Amino acid sequence: MIRVALVDDDALVRAGLRLILGGADDIAVVAEAGDGAEALSVLRTTAVDVVLMDIRMPRMDGLSATAELQRLPAAPQVVVLTTFDADDYVLRALRHGASGFLLKDTPPDVLVDAVRKVAAGEPMLSPSVTEQLIRRVRDSGDGDGDARARLAVLSERELEVAVAVGRGMSNAEIATTLHMSIATVKAHVSRILTKLDASNRVQVAIAAHDAGLV
Repeated sequence: MIRVALVDDDALVRAGLRLILGGADDIAVVAEAGDGAEALSVLRTTAVDVVLMDIRMPRMDGLSATAELQRLPAAPQVVVLTTFDADDYVLRALRHGASGFLLKDTPPDVLVDAVRKVAAGEPMLSPSVTEQLIRRVRDSGDGDGDARARLAVLSERELEVAVAVGRGMSNAEIATTLHMSIATVKAHVSRILTKLDASNRVQVAIAAHDAGLV
């Protein structure tokens, strides 16, 4: 069972999300909060796998809450909710450890599938969206200047996987392209995240782009 927490200051939005996710037999909404501060309080005592996090909220916004959640011993995957697909706040949330984002008007079946994917460690962003976000990073001058030095800690095979992640490929696509099993791809991705001290695949993609490898 995938345990989900809903964090949004709009009770109607939370109710809608709860209704949508409640239709899936492998997903359970186990916690809710109306702002980031309340979310941190709840999630310190309630184990969840995925948090659907609104960005703009009173008291503590989703950006600050996402950064704080990454400090928990068993940090959940965070998916930010937004109304714009290239919102500056989304970029900052991804930099702070969010695993991806969903538009608030995402169709119900896509929402359910997205929760399942992020819970399984799959990428949340399509190649076109990844490219758009990375372009925004570069345009803002917020790139990682020592990306090549960071990537130097990777083995040759890990670097190939990192470049594939930078191209927005899924684990299955990487497995096919690099002729390895999906389990091996997952193991490589896990080691890459550890070596780069990255919280998610988007951060790996940004590093690969900053290093000029994609």
